[in-house]
Amino acid sequence: MKALVKEKAEPGLWLADVPEPTIGPGDVLIKVLRTGICGTDLHIRAWDGWAQQAIRTPLVVGHEFVGEVVDTGRDVTDIKTGDRVSGEGHLVCGKCRNCLAGRRHLCRATVGLGVGRDGAFAEYVALPATNVWVHRVPVDLDVAAIFDPFGNAVHTALSFPLVGEDVLITGAGPIGLMAAAVARHAGARNVVITDVSEERLDLARKVGVSLALNVSDATIAEGQRELGLREGFDIGLEMSGRPEAMRDMIANMTHGGRIAMLGLPAEEFPVDWARIVTSMITVKGIYGREMFETWYAMSVLLEGGLDLAPVITGRYSHRDFEAAFADAASGRGGKVILDWTA
Repeated sequence: MKALVKEKAEPGLWLADVPEPTIGPGDVLIKVLRTGICGTDLHIRAWDGWAQQAIRTPLVVGHEFVGEVVDTGRDVTDIKTGDRVSGEGHLVCGKCRNCLAGRRHLCRATVGLGVGRDGAFAEYVALPATNVWVHRVPVDLDVAAIFDPFGNAVHTALSFPLVGEDVLITGAGPIGLMAAAVARHAGARNVVITDVSEERLDLARKVGVSLALNVSDATIAEGQRELGLREGFDIGLEMSGRPEAMRDMIANMTHGGRIAMLGLPAEEFPVDWARIVTSMITVKGIYGREMFETWYAMSVLLEGGLDLAPVITGRYSHRDFEAAFADAASGRGGKVILDWTA
């Protein structure tokens, strides 16, 4: 089969012929239809410091996908051939304290699809049945392809109650945009999102934010005044991993404010812990999705009318992956989709 492979320990990806995956008794074989390009994939392609530590070559990359079941192992009873499915990209051990307690998203032995094992940028992918999400109602293929990052956005946005609250989101990348749509849909009073890319801020306006703020031209405090906020933001969603974004967020939170942090910093940086303590701010780290509570929430949000179409800005054949990755790396658009049927 054709697959996008990290063949060598150097920058780049290669479209190559590799063996089709085999399945065990508890696994599912899936014909891939669409995939989404993630920041993780960009790191692997660039072969940066993180990738050099995390990846062993050769490796089929990718973890965001939608596909159709073509075969199941003998022990799989609730998934059938022809089912339209997406996949949870975190494969857990099932035996640690958190797994046994039903908190699988906290597993210490998690293996990432397309990072620790061959992934979904291929014509076929194999997954344990316990990691397969069956779409029981029709979902647009492009949207179904990004259920994995959509789950990150939902997990982050719904970490704290949002109804009637003023929400600050730092970073208008694809997950930040989806989180903004979720926050607005879930009943936040004001949703403010910050970035330095006008193209991405325009996308944020399309998903209905109260204010899309270019922080190269204006401060968050000025944004507060524009909206008439007197005491700061109730909820913060940090999506950028940028030190200055986290510092500005902390400085603009109300007393007792709550911050969910998904953005992954490239290195350690100082924060104003005195402000966190004296303002009694809660900071919660987010990684991945709650399995599978977040997935239920994602499906229900879409059934309830949440529109993610503005977040998807690039569509390419998998054969045009170089152009697709350049688009995704530009920092100007939203999610980029690869079509594996083209």
